[in-house]
Amino acid sequence: METFHILNFGCRASRADGVALKAQLLRAGMTEAGDAPASDVAVINTCTVTATADAEVRQTIRRIHRQNPHCRILVTGCYAQRAPEEISRLEGVSWVVGNSHKHRVAEIIQASGQQPRGRREATSSETAADVWVGEISAEFHFLAAEPDDRTRPVLKIQDGCNARCSFCIIPAVRGRSRSLPPEQVITRLRELAGEGFQEVVLSGINLGSYGRDLAPRATFLDLLKRILAETRIARLRISSIEPMDVSADLIRLVAGEPRFADHFHVPLQSGSDRILRQMNRRYWTAQYAERILAIREAMPCGGIGADVMVGFPGETAADHAASASFIDSLPFTYLHLFPYSARPSTPAAVRRDQVEGRVAQERGTEMRRMIARKRQDFLRSQLGRTLSAVTLGKSRHGETMALSSNYLNLSLADCTMVANRLIRVRAQRVHEDGLWGYVEHAQPPACAAESN
Repeated sequence: METFHILNFGCRASRADGVALKAQLLRAGMTEAGDAPASDVAVINTCTVTATADAEVRQTIRRIHRQNPHCRILVTGCYAQRAPEEISRLEGVSWVVGNSHKHRVAEIIQASGQQPRGRREATSSETAADVWVGEISAEFHFLAAEPDDRTRPVLKIQDGCNARCSFCIIPAVRGRSRSLPPEQVITRLRELAGEGFQEVVLSGINLGSYGRDLAPRATFLDLLKRILAETRIARLRISSIEPMDVSADLIRLVAGEPRFADHFHVPLQSGSDRILRQMNRRYWTAQYAERILAIREAMPCGGIGADVMVGFPGETAADHAASASFIDSLPFTYLHLFPYSARPSTPAAVRRDQVEGRVAQERGTEMRRMIARKRQDFLRSQLGRTLSAVTLGKSRHGETMALSSNYLNLSLADCTMVANRLIRVRAQRVHEDGLWGYVEHAQPPACAAESN
């Protein structure tokens, strides 16, 4: 019986695909190994958002092949869809399977050396791997959030993107926006509730576009209302949603319903209007700020995060200063910060006014210092409060860990609870990048009514 091991890179949607891949291979009769070099087949589920992500994948492939030359390596995901020939030339790679064929990974492995119908041959005579890459269909292939060892399963309900941000490769490697029908979302959430999961993360590449491709047409807000009415999941968390899709109705629903996590992640990319226009983003900073401040007003204790890019082509010192000032003015509790990385075949990649890497790194360092200060201010503001949280298991130091509704890491004192329990935690002190506290059993007052 062949063994496999999956290594996942990238976003929550990619990790959800990895869970579905695991279930697919188990159903095909394969057995999961403890690590990639010890397996017969190593499946590398890739990201290609940045050049760094690509490099990390290549390093992983070389490491696995060096440690076990007999391990056959299958590379799938976004990098595989974008650059199959590049990957197929790497020593040790047996298959390159794009997102177009990811749902057939088990079949491809089992077929092994057979010549598949519809396979696209690699163009180089140096290529040793089987390459399976084609057009991405309009079908929603993966129903993610299969049973796994994660405390907080990620349910991918939307894939692909119709936007055309000038820096982004995702529409090319994920295809057009497509949605999991509401009935299937409801069914899977009911199953997850029946399996005992307390928190589920709703994920997608562009969640706000959910339902626009369905017949009859649906909206993300409609889906959330159905989930509340028709399932028993104790907590729902929205992974990320674009600012133009953060409506007053959505804020009102999330803030007013205890079953939603007190958390919004709203990608920003830049706090300079000039750069936003060149990125082909569909909002102004004033519109973005209006939504973030509305979230804070409705959720005084909520976690608020954003994706921010530094060093976009043409970004001047004045643009960077405007972006930093704008970000500092808003109540963010964390940022995902990225230096710009040129992606092939995107409009931004061919611009001649690329920002020097050293300059981008310096701007990133400045932003990190600023958000670290804001993060510490938010952590201190939570001291003495009672936070709703879900237990995650043990840290490497043996502490029981939990994640709060407002997206803070919690270290729990004298707690032996197993993972996947909803608890109330009294925050006592700042601990590294999170909080340290103890479990309270009394029902706390609402966050907005608490005082330190």
